[in-house]
This record gives sequence, C-alpha cells and structure tokens, in this order.
Amino acid sequence: MTSAQHAHGPGGGAGHEGHAHGVAADADRRWLAIALTLIASFMAIEVVIGIVAQSLALISDAAHMLTDAVSIVLALIAMRLAARPARGGFTYGLKRAEILSAQANGLTLLLLGAWLAYEAVHRLIDPPEVEGGLVLVTALAGIAVNIAAAWCISKANRSSLNVEGAYQHILNDLFAFIGTAVAGLIVLLTGFARADAIATLVVVALMVRAGYGLVRESGRIFLEAAPAHLDPDAIGDRIVAHGTVTEVHDLHVWTITSGQPALSAHILVDPGADCHTVRRDLEKILHADYGISHTTLQVDHAPADLLEVRAGAFDDAHCERPHGPVHRDEPHSH
Repeated sequence: MTSAQHAHGPGGGAGHEGHAHGVAADADRRWLAIALTLIASFMAIEVVIGIVAQSLALISDAAHMLTDAVSIVLALIAMRLAARPARGGFTYGLKRAEILSAQANGLTLLLLGAWLAYEAVHRLIDPPEVEGGLVLVTALAGIAVNIAAAWCISKANRSSLNVEGAYQHILNDLFAFIGTAVAGLIVLLTGFARADAIATLVVVALMVRAGYGLVRESGRIFLEAAPAHLDPDAIGDRIVAHGTVTEVHDLHVWTITSGQPALSAHILVDPGADCHTVRRDLEKILHADYGISHTTLQVDHAPADLLEVRAGAFDDAHCERPHGPVHRDEPHSH
C-alpha cells in the first residue's frame, strides 16, 4: 500500500492558507518603495559631494547604497514574479526569483568591495587632499537617512532573504557612515587624510561580509542543501522513532525559497500498520517540531525479508539505489 501526498499543514491537504511565505504584497511593497526613494535620492547627492570633497569613503558609501537600492528593486521585482501561479514547467512557480536576485546582489557587493579595496590601498600610499568638513556633514546626513530607511524595511516581512539582505545592508551602511563621520572629523581636526582610506577599508570589510553571506545562503538553496537550522539525520531518527515505522530512506530536506522548507521521504512501516494514519501522524510531527509543512511522504509496508534481517543488506528490489543514509530503529551510522 502506498500513500504519497503534498501536505500543506499539520492536517495534510490544508492548502496554502495561513502561510506567510516571503513578503506580503501591498504593505511591504510600500515600505520598500519608501526606503528605495530615500536611499536613491541620498546616493545621488552623496556621489556628487564625494567627488567634490575627493573622499573615497563617501564614494564607497554611495556604492554600498547603490547595492542596497539594487537589492530593493530586485526584491520588488521578485515579489511580483513569485506571486505568479505555478504553471507549465515551473512547478514551483517563480518563487526562486528572489534567491537569484539575492545572489546577484551578493556578487555585486563582492565585486564593488574588491574595486574599492584597490582604490583605498592606492590612497593610503598617495593620499589626496580631502575636505574633512564636507565629509563629516554628509556622513551625518547619511546616518539619518539610513536610520529612516532601516526603520521602513523593518516594517516589512523580513522572512524573505532579499528583504532581510537589504535590511542588513542598510544596517551595514549605518555603521559605515558612522566610520566615515569619524574619518571626516579626524581629517578636519588633524589633517590626517589617510583616515578617509582607512574608513573605506572598513566599509569594504562590511560589504564583503554581507556579500559573502548572501552568496553562501543563496548557494545553499540552489544546491538543494538542507536549511541550516534543520538536521536531516535528526529528522530521520525522529521519524523512525514512530512506533510502527521500520525504516526511512530517500530522505531529502531542502528550501524552495525563503521560509519554505520542504521534505520528501520513503517510509516503510509494519505490515499491520495503517499507512494513511502513519503519514498523517508524521506530517503533524514534522510541522510541529520542525516547521516543515511542505511534505511528500511515500509510505509502504516493509517487505518480509527486511523484517527478518533488520541489520541485513537493503532490499534493492524494493527501492533501487536509495539516496542518502538509511534510518532504522536501531543503532546506525549517519
């Protein structure tokens, strides 16, 4: 007897009602649009002032703000794409559009960081004249703008990797502007022009940290890795601990898009067990204990030879070439 079902709730088959995947459409778009307006407007002003003041720190801050603006634009586009229903060959719809944009944003941060690091080192060797007062005033204004933009994005649903990434970038910008303000003050009071390049390297470090985080997290999703907070081996042991479950194999845990973990598994139960009841029980456990509501569980009765030789070889005739470890209710290695 076989039972395979996509379950979307603890009771199975409850549909997508009650789920809060990614970001809400209208309210979140409004907050993101406000933050985008603030960032883009100040960024344009900052580039002009940075050129006039010959401050690489201001220009690097503006470059960082550019990546923030791009990430918000991509988030808005991805939200619209992700809202489209699944059809044709796109069986999940376009939900991973936000992951693509997050990865693109991360790569942009890393590339800009490399260029700014090169320029900063060059200025450490041969520092130009920097208008410290202009840098200080602009940085203080940037702090205010970033606080306002961070507050706007904090009002949105940050379960989206894109929205959370934009939020973290703006926080990084806030710290960077504080560093730039300190550098401007040092240049103004002491004339130490290299402080501007040092502040730029601090900004670069923040950009690399944020960019690497985005590339790493989006890469895990594309490679179908299990979410960092979920251990597939622990989940397999939890499933096999169910009284009637004999074995679990072909267990896969992955992320469809931000906040949407999914699981599939082939489960063998005792000959007298009710496959449908076992499936429903396991769906409830996975939802309650691990927050996994998208499940596909194939539940079969265990073959007689597997029951007779519990530690013996796997029944290849039953499931050819299983992927991953086999979980049984007995000591086993992972």
